[in-house]
Amino acid sequence: MNNKKTYFITGGGTGGHIYPAVAVADELLNLASTEKIYYVGNPNNLEASIVKDKNFEFLPVISSGMPRKISFALILWGFKMLHAWFECCKYIFKYKPDVIFGTGGYVSAPVLFAGMTMRVPFVMHDCDANPGLVTRKFSPFAKSISIAFDVARTKLNNKNCFANGNPIRSEFKTLTKEKARTKLGLEDKLTLCIMGGSQGAKTINDATIPILKILTQTYHLQIIFQTGKRNYTEVIESLKQYYPEFEQDKNLIIKPYFEDMVTVLKACDIAVSRAGSLSISELCASHIAPIFVPYPYAAADHQRINARFMVEQGAGLYLENDDTNPTTLLEKILELVNNSNKLHSVQIASARQAVYDGVDKIVSQIATI
Repeated sequence: MNNKKTYFITGGGTGGHIYPAVAVADELLNLASTEKIYYVGNPNNLEASIVKDKNFEFLPVISSGMPRKISFALILWGFKMLHAWFECCKYIFKYKPDVIFGTGGYVSAPVLFAGMTMRVPFVMHDCDANPGLVTRKFSPFAKSISIAFDVARTKLNNKNCFANGNPIRSEFKTLTKEKARTKLGLEDKLTLCIMGGSQGAKTINDATIPILKILTQTYHLQIIFQTGKRNYTEVIESLKQYYPEFEQDKNLIIKPYFEDMVTVLKACDIAVSRAGSLSISELCASHIAPIFVPYPYAAADHQRINARFMVEQGAGLYLENDDTNPTTLLEKILELVNNSNKLHSVQIASARQAVYDGVDKIVSQIATI
């Protein structure tokens, strides 16, 4: 008799939903008790490109965010989600998962609803202090819930909540700074990462472009700049005006998106970043001194809350989105570049916030079902 388990993993739209799901899926795949892993996601979203090189099968489901106003678009969305639920029910009937694990995002809703319909138990993880809509709505029906922040349990209708921290990829524990820099073709010197999350951030990009030449040529920083896929062409065109020779600058790596963010972050000393919970977890695990520019329209203002908490711990610097421009951003970066004692102090405080065993705890939570 085969007692091995099959798992459905779901979560999509942004890296904050996808990477925790992938980290848990990778670890589940290493268990002798695991038969098969299937990742259910939107084929048109980021999760499809991230999962394509993994050892689990991708099951496509077309889904989208819910329109906020009553309109024909809302009715059409309802029919699309009904069809997505039906497709997920067919997947469950065909592949017979023993457990579903979801990390949120609208793509996970029809999968979890299909699990309820077909009586497949599911576990959820939410990375924010203020849990997302999907987590809040489905929490009463989950077998258990993993949360990154203990305060989140007060906002979820489920007694089986476990504060595990965020699941981060195992390479954050094993990859050294030296190996990461070698892998990227970088020298062993002060390195800065500028990123706006998986979707990019126009405010950060616009403030960065005019100061790139100063940072690489005057201060000799190595810079890894993730523009976001939507903004890449615009960034390159603007750079041609501010810094026509940027393509010959060996201190500069510019890409729309890095699939291997572990290597990027582990190679860096300083980062300019939004303040999503997963980003913070990965920055801390990389022993980076972060400069936070929180997204001002995040649900329940959770990015500002996250960033201010880190600053209170001495584990980061803070810059409001509306105050971010080339002058203010350069000042914040140089605050660390020109003061090695402060740089090391912030890096040490950031490293103290790192949680490395989130994946192990979540996998144990799932495997016991």
